[in-house]
Amino acid sequence: MVKGAQRMLWGAATSSYQIEGAWNEDGKGESIWDRYAHTPGRIKDGKTGDVACDHYHRYKEDVALMKRIGLDAYRFSIAWPRVLPEGRGATNARGLDFYDRLVDELLANDVLPFVTLYHWDLPQALQDRGGWPQRETVAAFVEYTDVVTKALGDRVKHWITHNEPWCAAVLGQLIGVHAPGARDAESALRTAHHLLLSHGAAVPVIRANSPDAEVGITLNLIPAVPASGSAADYDACRQYDGHINRWFLDPLYGRDYPSDMVRDYGRKGYMPDGELVFVEADDYRTIAAPCDFLGINYYMREICRSDDVAEEENLPREIPVPGSELRTDIGWEIYSEGLFDILYRVHATYRPPKLYITENGCSYGDAPDADGRVRDERRIAYLRDHFAAARRAAEQGVPLAGYFVWSLMDNFEWGEGYTQRFGLVWIDYETGERILKDSAYWYADFIEGTRTALTSTLFSGAWPGYVHNGAG
Repeated sequence: MVKGAQRMLWGAATSSYQIEGAWNEDGKGESIWDRYAHTPGRIKDGKTGDVACDHYHRYKEDVALMKRIGLDAYRFSIAWPRVLPEGRGATNARGLDFYDRLVDELLANDVLPFVTLYHWDLPQALQDRGGWPQRETVAAFVEYTDVVTKALGDRVKHWITHNEPWCAAVLGQLIGVHAPGARDAESALRTAHHLLLSHGAAVPVIRANSPDAEVGITLNLIPAVPASGSAADYDACRQYDGHINRWFLDPLYGRDYPSDMVRDYGRKGYMPDGELVFVEADDYRTIAAPCDFLGINYYMREICRSDDVAEEENLPREIPVPGSELRTDIGWEIYSEGLFDILYRVHATYRPPKLYITENGCSYGDAPDADGRVRDERRIAYLRDHFAAARRAAEQGVPLAGYFVWSLMDNFEWGEGYTQRFGLVWIDYETGERILKDSAYWYADFIEGTRTALTSTLFSGAWPGYVHNGAG
């Protein structure tokens, strides 16, 4: 091991709306996802997160499962309206106490808590006043951050401000397939800016309330490649990369918004008079507050084909559209090499001091067989290949410090409802029963291997190439 290097952390991740349930219990306020999921036609199977995995009542059972798997760390999010029902003002002590108990339970079981402050469940009361397109929501987020970090900052030492601001801005405000379901380009750009601004404004508050803590943000990053060598496909690739990656990475690392994308958005009419009128003096300085790490959520790559040139006028594809055999149940391409690509690219270009893979996983619908065992071999193969890609990145000098599998348990998968199962733990949504899948046993063996290896590296230990027998 390199002198001073720490052992890699292996964990799993969830988010509040997807697992907690108890949507209106103990003083919790309504969130935009409560409102959205209760709106007919929004969710594929017509279901809501009202109960979900009932984690709010069964958290001790779930922490026991984490310990059984051997997780080093658990990444979870806090429901803002559970703590501040109106978004600002009076604190709901019963809601805050839930997270206080959860943190204590995790620490008592030797599981490090990684807390995400915002995973999309904005208080509906703030949405009613304009939501993220309004600059006032930045101040509300900082107030919320202050309340939570004062309460938990003595024990929680890993803080993530936001999860995937692209999704909140684009899926929620531009495309309308996530809460609050808006479709307005300028609102999407304003939302993205205010999410980034609130991140930067919250960093010093976290540092003040949680001394010696690590602070960062999580982005969903997608490596983009042109489908051919044509100029049109290369430009489509530039646009896609700018839209989903550089628009967020550049300002976080002191580069302001990418000028080519400002030009493109202006041409598309996304901004009044083609200008970023919502950016005020010192905003870029605030956004670029120095952080201790960047979290990366990786699921797929994007093969970019130009829509501006007729197919018959463009060069033949060099990268074909992947076949169905290369996709998970949700339809995403399986491409582990892309994880190496995005890790190395971010390290080489932006130089964050530390990187965590804060989400990576796959959806497969394997159910318990006659013996009550969930034989999800495809998930094991997926994880093995992606762990290997991460290892190669670490061997190339990427400062990778942890890996969180998505997800700890099957859950409410946003607009997909309960039609997708990403979990290491199978959930019976009728009874609440939890069953460790074969992938959970495999992961447990893998983690144990990293602890007992004779030769220690950042990825110390065995890389199990077998399926656990499912016992115990």
